Amino acid sequence: MTISISAVLLLAVLAIIFVRNGALKFSHALVCCLLGFFLACSSMAPTIREGLEATAQIVGNLRP
Repeated sequence: MTISISAVLLLAVLAIIFVRNGALKFSHALVCCLLGFFLACSSMAPTIREGLEATAQIVGNLRP
């Protein structure tokens, strides 16, 4: 759950930065958000979640 919220916040911050810089128009950001909602309801959602969790676990285990 924490990873999901962190990922959503990170993506939201990136989208805001892109919209402010003009690299991402508001309509494009809206389409990306809608795509995220539709993906969350699809059968691919568990696979995407497992991939993100595995990646976060690998990154969390890295030691500098």
